[in-house]
Amino acid sequence: MGRVNRVIELLGRGQPVYSSTIAEPSYERGREQARTWADCLILDLEHHPFAPAALHAFMRGLVDGGPTASGHRTPAVIVTLPTDGSSEEVVRANAWMIRQALAAGVHGLLLCHAETAAAVKAFVAAARYPFHKAGVGEGLDEGRRGAGGQAPAAAIWGLSPAAYLDCADVWPLNPAGELILGLKIENRRALADVEASTAVPGIAFAEWGPGDMGMALGHKDAHDPPYPPEMRQARARVKTACDQAGVAFLEMVRADDVIDRIAEGVRIGAATPEAAEIGRRHTRRTLPW
Repeated sequence: MGRVNRVIELLGRGQPVYSSTIAEPSYERGREQARTWADCLILDLEHHPFAPAALHAFMRGLVDGGPTASGHRTPAVIVTLPTDGSSEEVVRANAWMIRQALAAGVHGLLLCHAETAAAVKAFVAAARYPFHKAGVGEGLDEGRRGAGGQAPAAAIWGLSPAAYLDCADVWPLNPAGELILGLKIENRRALADVEASTAVPGIAFAEWGPGDMGMALGHKDAHDPPYPPEMRQARARVKTACDQAGVAFLEMVRADDVIDRIAEGVRIGAATPEAAEIGRRHTRRTLPW
């Protein structure tokens, strides 16, 4: 069987990944996005209603509208969670959001304002089943995800529940895992602990969140470049931490800078269709992509 998660497949081949951010999931929206130009869909539920029923419907729409141009059952879907990583206690109190999203059959989760390594460890544990043991006792606690949500998720992935349980673990910690976990390092508190947070086993990617980082550094609206010096320094620190930890760095890429960003080491680009086309051509990616 090939990879369920297109992001993992591409990163494993050394190819950059291109994402599209969407909101307001529904069955109809899923059917519309099933053959998206993007390699993965980042579903923003941080600033939009967290409605698990709508998320389930969206994932069914992706299946019914698919497969993708690359032959995958659905695009990879990464949910930006409404909770944050301000502390271990906050993550544990809101772990129900993680369970609900994973039960819908999504392929990844993104934790906003990941401020401490302890919060990140709690995030990883909440997404894992206790019988997956890689890293446990070596920086990670035992997984806390329980039984009951595997059947609907397995149906989305086109697997039996037993097969889903085998591969519903975090990559790259588990090379056979099909789930990816990411962090937003997007304020001064998160930046202060970024090296420890990105080094937590089970994290696959991270970004610096320029909009929120800019606000944290005193800029009301500095989401887009050019950035002031202190924001460039923050970005550089997050990028360096990702490189040191072997974690993919996510950043906006556009048609006029995608080749430069690839050369710099950006591995997941929040892109436009035009930027993705230029980037794929530059890295000689074989189509259908």
